[in-house]
Amino acid sequence: MSEQVTVKEAVEVKVEKKEALFSKKNKRLLADPMDDSNPITVQVLGVCSALAITVQVEQAIVMSLSVIAVLAIGNVLVSLLRHAIPARIRIIVQLVIVATLVILVDQILQAFAYDVSKKLSVFVGLIITNCIIMGRLEAFAMANKPWQALLDGLGNGAAYGMILVVVAVFREFFGSGKLFGVQLVPDAFYEAGYMNNNMMILPPMALIVVGLIIWFQRGRNTKLIEDH
Repeated sequence: MSEQVTVKEAVEVKVEKKEALFSKKNKRLLADPMDDSNPITVQVLGVCSALAITVQVEQAIVMSLSVIAVLAIGNVLVSLLRHAIPARIRIIVQLVIVATLVILVDQILQAFAYDVSKKLSVFVGLIITNCIIMGRLEAFAMANKPWQALLDGLGNGAAYGMILVVVAVFREFFGSGKLFGVQLVPDAFYEAGYMNNNMMILPPMALIVVGLIIWFQRGRNTKLIEDH
């Protein structure tokens, strides 16, 4: 009888742990950055890369995956070390961790996606100074456990990537009539007088597209509108 009770208690504990890992609070760490606390459209962070590398969808996806990897792993590492990092040098330690991860990502891209790495040029290296990454490390990873830090990194990284890809789709399609280098606008359209909007490949148009996304988001979710 006691063995049965022990087994039952062990199962209950296991279920409780499973529920805790994916509790409502933890799920919000993944969901909130996609809307109410999006790092680009709400917090207005990481806008520089949204302007610079969204000319093509392929570049935007590679940059997004790179940021997700660096942010998620960096968050976990900082969370694991949070009690051992002296407060006076915490920013330096965070920069060292991020710089190491970025170097690894850059080397992997050069080894397996050299053409894309060449197009992204210095922008991969600039991940080190990305406000989103340093902000999450300092504001969240330093104060939370590794599992929550991982979810926060994945959520904010994915939210950042989502905006990059959306902007890139608009810019590449209307700027060149292509997506992933494949022409989608039929030749008949060009023969009838259709022309690609070359302004879409310029950085100012990326800012305008981001602005339109912000406007749409605030129009749909009025609680994001700030009172003045």
